This record gives sequence, structure tokens and C-alpha cells, in this order.
Amino acid sequence: MDLGLRGKVALVTAASKGIGLGTAKVLAREGMKVAISSRSAVNLEKARTLLATETGSEILAVAADMTVREDLERLIETTSSKLGGVDVLVYNTGPPKPGTFAELTYADWEEATKLLLLSAVTLTQAVTPRMKSRNWGRLIYITSLTLKQPVANLVLSNTVRLGIAGLSKSLSREFAPYGITSNGIIQGYVRTDRTLQLVEERASKTGASVEEAYKEMAKSIPLGRYGEPEEVGSLAAFIASEKAAYLTGGMFTVDGGLISSVF
Repeated sequence: MDLGLRGKVALVTAASKGIGLGTAKVLAREGMKVAISSRSAVNLEKARTLLATETGSEILAVAADMTVREDLERLIETTSSKLGGVDVLVYNTGPPKPGTFAELTYADWEEATKLLLLSAVTLTQAVTPRMKSRNWGRLIYITSLTLKQPVANLVLSNTVRLGIAGLSKSLSREFAPYGITSNGIIQGYVRTDRTLQLVEERASKTGASVEEAYKEMAKSIPLGRYGEPEEVGSLAAFIASEKAAYLTGGMFTVDGGLISSVF
């Protein structure tokens, strides 16, 4: 199926590994020029080399800290000057600090808000003027199952990520007249460093081995396994495509059936 993405430019944040890298790989395979960002310049260069080698697409790597506004502005400026502007924004972030409400400080809440919400605002403000001028654009916000099903010991994610749902829905209505769609992806347990950390934490608390903890956590997923980063990327590619031009304002779940709520 031709998704109509060849030649367009995508920006995928937090893409040196995990879901971001998997998404960047899928988009590059569709013939897109892809800019990727991460705090670690070393990991980012490894990812750029991998993507360029495996896909043959033009890959731009720009180191940026999602909590630093100046870094994000430089990321957009560099992408625009090198690749010609952003057609598809795939917003993705690393995880906030784990912990219960009693364990977290006010500074932790400030940092999580910068990471999980204000970074999305900054990037969206930067990419939408060009999208409006071209009457075409895709805003895709990758979030977490915590939007629908809070996870113990992740109170920052449970709380702050909800703001992305409100932002995306609001933007879907505001930017619809300009041919810009705005959607979110709610991902469940995907095989990344973050989920491995959660497995290790459970193993430590229960006294089980990491393998036993993984099997126990996977039992809660109807499909019986964790997802792969590229499975999230495939959904992002479809949402970005011409085939999904009538989809906007949605939050689409890819979780192997884990979330038990109907809506």
C-alpha cells in the first residue's frame, strides 16, 4: 500500500532507541526524509547510521534535550534548513521519574511538565506555521497507557501525560481548516529499555527473577507478549499517510488488548 509519504519530512523526537527509533525506521522505509533527536549525541549517531544503512533514506540527527526550549528551537531550525521543514511531527519522549506522590518533590513535577507537556507545546508552535502555509501537516503525539489506566509508582506519567490528550484534541479542531490533522497514540507495554526497567523493579520488589517477572507482566496482555517498537511506528505511518486524511482528534491504542476500558 502506497501511503503517499515519499519525499515528505518527518521529525521524530527521542529516537535514538526504543519506540522513537522504531517509528523513524518505519517512516524512513516509506521514503520519508527523517530528522531524529535525542539527548545523547553518541546514541543518536549510532541510530542515524543504522537508519541510513537499513533504509537508504536521508537521515538528519540533531542532539536536543526535550526539557530545554532552546534545544527544541534549534532542532526545528536545523531540520528546516537541512531538510526543508517538517511535514510530520512525531512527538515522543523518554519517561519521567518513577515514584509515588509522597516520594516526589515539586522540582520533579516541574521537570515532568517540561518533559511531557511543554516540550510538545514548543515543538508544535514551531512546526505549525509552515504546515498552515502549505495546507498540509500531521501532528502525532505518542503517549502511554497511563492516559487510560494509571500505573502504580508512575504518578508523574499518570498525571502530566493527560495534558497531551487535551492538547491534541484542541489542535485537531483549530487546525482542521488548514489540512492539518492531530492525533495521539496510546502505547502499551513495548519492548524498550523503559519496560525492562519496570520488569526489573517488579522483580526486585517480589523477589522473582527478571525472566519470571517478565512472564508475569506479559500474562496481563491478551496477546501474551510485549509489542515491538516498529508496531507503534506502523500505526504512526498510517496516521501520517494520505489514507488517514479523515482521521483527526483521535487517540489510537496499540497495546495487545491490555487496556480494559471500552473507550
